[in-house]
Amino acid sequence: MDMTAPGKPCVLRVDPRDDVAVALVDLEAGATLGIDGTDGAPLRAQERVARGHKIALVECPVGLPVRKYGWPIGRATQPIAAGAWVHEHNLASALDGLLPAPGAWPETRATAPPEAGRDGPASAAGPGIGAARFEGYVRADGRVGTRNEIWVIATVGCVARTVERIAREGQRRAAARVDGVHAFSHPLGCSQLGGDLAATRSLLAALASHPNAGGVLLVGLGCESNQLAALLAALPGLDRRRVRAFNAQQQADEYEAGFDAVEELIAVAATDRRESRPVADLRIGLKCGGSDGFSGLTANPLLGRVTDAISAAGGSALLTEVPEIFGAEAVLAARAADAATAAAFTRLVNEFRSDFIAQGQPLDANPSPGNRAGGITTLEEKSLGAIQKAGRATLTHVVPYAGSASERGLGVLAAPGNDAVSTSALAAAGCTLVLFTTGRGTPLGCPVPTLKIASNSTLARAKPAWIDFDAGPILDGEDAAALAAHLLELVLATASGRPARNELNDERSLAIWKRGVTL
Repeated sequence: MDMTAPGKPCVLRVDPRDDVAVALVDLEAGATLGIDGTDGAPLRAQERVARGHKIALVECPVGLPVRKYGWPIGRATQPIAAGAWVHEHNLASALDGLLPAPGAWPETRATAPPEAGRDGPASAAGPGIGAARFEGYVRADGRVGTRNEIWVIATVGCVARTVERIAREGQRRAAARVDGVHAFSHPLGCSQLGGDLAATRSLLAALASHPNAGGVLLVGLGCESNQLAALLAALPGLDRRRVRAFNAQQQADEYEAGFDAVEELIAVAATDRRESRPVADLRIGLKCGGSDGFSGLTANPLLGRVTDAISAAGGSALLTEVPEIFGAEAVLAARAADAATAAAFTRLVNEFRSDFIAQGQPLDANPSPGNRAGGITTLEEKSLGAIQKAGRATLTHVVPYAGSASERGLGVLAAPGNDAVSTSALAAAGCTLVLFTTGRGTPLGCPVPTLKIASNSTLARAKPAWIDFDAGPILDGEDAAALAAHLLELVLATASGRPARNELNDERSLAIWKRGVTL
């Protein structure tokens, strides 16, 4: 990492092999970068380069790879001079086709790409857990929740407003006896077929079995494809004391029936108490959204340190957004626990790549307009920054969409990059907290506490009601290990009941991944 400009650094090079650096401030033409060129003379910006965007450190010939994080992030589409702005006008993705079998890939390093301020061995990467614990709710199946809430879940979109009204009244009646009463509605559950319907049912069943729910009310209409009886049959280890269900068509007054059911569930859940639990009982989801040019330099690697610490302590961390792994697959596959895990991961990625190809869509359709405005040019660049949320932990398991993550360590969950869909999938997989990094900001929350980690201090200052933690000080030279220790403290406090910003703002949404035809 080069941060050698006099005074406050103006650029950051992540890896000594990189062809580009990231501008830490707006650079005007002629500005000195603080890095010497190959001729030994100080490098200067040849044109204006906005904060968060890339500037070339060496000449990049047309057609050859351009490196960041020590890895190719695309190919130069025209000759790029040292000191030039590097973005869409002169850099393009090189993604193409399906992945070969893991053994046929080019030689890869078994650790994540280098990151800002983290050059030590993996064993020293994360903050020490020591005797740290959190206060959680132990459920009958041994899982530990971070909340004790009543969830009112719709089986079908037709009763979406019904469950919302029931939950509002339930919250009023709860009187702090539980951590909250919340509705989770969605527009699906009818006019679905086959695997598409089965996925909807499986995801709702997984949510209804979540350890953060001390009680669940399932509300159906009665005539939908997602029949209530089939959904109840899909619930693993159904605890009748903690589940109520009815179809609105069969009730004289569905609201009164719902109010009564919630009252019964509150009475059961109100007897639950938090207990001191080891970090090994934590299940965290890893997510990024609204990324910018600093996400892969600050917030994502900072979260990676926390992931390493929790994984090393026996806890679980789940990475998702499979299309935002494209171009960085080799890094994760090289860290797979065994050949079977590497093969399962490769199959998962190729399933997603095949969908793009079958639909005639380019693999590099990502990054989003907001990502590009923030300085991210290609999907390879976005992916190499995004996977740093996974730290350097060993990849131990692969989880299907709407599946439950039961293994410890780092896993990859099948879900798209869409923020609402992927965070909902993380919750359904059993994550009791989601850690969400962002460079541009979003108020979005999912069914579980969703901690927002800003990649830059400008965002943290502008949106204090959205942001839970500021990773921006890393750019000013603050020690990343110390900052990671503070983030871990926040994670444990949130797991113990401290509300996340999304909870304070009542931002909780459920989105289901629809892939089939609609009748």
